[in-house]
Amino acid sequence: MDHELETTLVSLEEIASGERELRAVRHPLGFLCLPLLREGRRGICVHLFDVAHRADPDASPMHAHSWELRSRVLYGRVANLPVATSVVRDGEEGATHRVFEVCSGSDGVDEIRPTSLLVRSEPGAAHVSSGGETYTVAAGEFHATALDGVEPAATLVHGLSIPGQVDLSLGPLDGRPRRTTRRLCDTVQTVRSAHTVLRRIDAEQRA
Repeated sequence: MDHELETTLVSLEEIASGERELRAVRHPLGFLCLPLLREGRRGICVHLFDVAHRADPDASPMHAHSWELRSRVLYGRVANLPVATSVVRDGEEGATHRVFEVCSGSDGVDEIRPTSLLVRSEPGAAHVSSGGETYTVAAGEFHATALDGVEPAATLVHGLSIPGQVDLSLGPLDGRPRRTTRRLCDTVQTVRSAHTVLRRIDAEQRA
């Protein structure tokens, strides 16, 4: 077992046993997040994808992070869909989306604010990653991530914030401000989620 996975398992076991107090977060994009580390510009999370986790209807699946992402699939299959964008200047036709800035508050509320920037977006071919595989997404790169199929999946996500970058999403042309909320799970749900990840990783290793 490599060091990265071993360290992750130790953290999950601490959460599952109640030794470490941590609350999972229900992300508006439709997954659960276990925030294992926040240290300066670095962050490490485990993301849990399940068809039962519904995305907020006001959260656009097409987004760009203010941080570099390296995501290792712990189990299951995850599809990452790149989205190419080109700016549409004033007076030009063909815009498909407006760019929104996502401002995240410490209270879990994300203010999604329209900018004046209109773009033409073209989704590319999805790249599917399975258990043990890793994919990366650069800061500022629009993409969408989702389950591939109906079986649950989990990823170990390493993020590195890039100074000067902001979180963005693609939304409707009408430019209406929106708001989404990242809600905390209770202790029971968090512990259950940690147990689920541990059990499925164990099954993956035995397969």
